[in-house]
Amino acid sequence: MATGAFRTELQTIFRDIIDGKIVKRSKHELRWETRDLSLEFIEALTEAGYKQMIVQDVDVRPGERAPAFYLDNGVAYFGWVFWEKFSQLKLRKLFGSVVRNTKGDWAVQISDKRRSVLYANPDLKSEMDIENPSGF
Repeated sequence: MATGAFRTELQTIFRDIIDGKIVKRSKHELRWETRDLSLEFIEALTEAGYKQMIVQDVDVRPGERAPAFYLDNGVAYFGWVFWEKFSQLKLRKLFGSVVRNTKGDWAVQISDKRRSVLYANPDLKSEMDIENPSGF
């Protein structure tokens, strides 16, 4: 655990990342020198109202999205849990990172069939254009 002034500064930085107002929410390295600060980031997420859950358990309806972070090996990926529409009858619920791959797709995609842990805040869900989910 971080202590003292470093902890206070770290909490401020992490809160800026989580809120996305001062720092763009994207892909964030959670390492300081050789130290992995993932646990401190998770603590900051919890304090900001984010809960550990899987995609399947995030309460969003088609046309809504909820902010979420996926942590992988000392890196936090920001994205949204939402419903992707393929046709009038075919939808799928997923987490899609705001970071894109070379094809323009979400670099991290987690479907509701996977058990991967996210930190999501359904209380902050917002409306989205289900016809254009890549236009986040």
